[in-house]
Amino acid sequence: QAQLVESGGDLVQPGGSLRLSCVASGFSLRYFAIGWFRQAPGTEREEISCIDINNDQTHVLESAKGRFTISRDNDKNTVYLQMNSLKPEDTAEYYCMKSKSSSCVNRVYDLWGQGTQVTVSS
Repeated sequence: QAQLVESGGDLVQPGGSLRLSCVASGFSLRYFAIGWFRQAPGTEREEISCIDINNDQTHVLESAKGRFTISRDNDKNTVYLQMNSLKPEDTAEYYCMKSKSSSCVNRVYDLWGQGTQVTVSS
């Protein structure tokens, strides 16, 4: 059964860093574009960025540009989200999602994990 499992969320102080992991099982994610999303209570889920099979990145969330970096390790069947200079407004549940295609262009996501909680607070 295809599955995505996120981890790495934690309580961190403003200005701190975290690296989130998204591990795939039941399929090889090397053939698919993968995206990271987040959702804070009472808000819409928002897309952060997408990475395609060629490691080309599409940065969507303006507030994360220059601070968050998406990457992948196909040998580990894992996609990462490195988050630096974290702010209280980054507090949210973070999810990874698998696209139906290998490209971030016209991406359609068809699988996602349970999420990992990131809390930024002093």
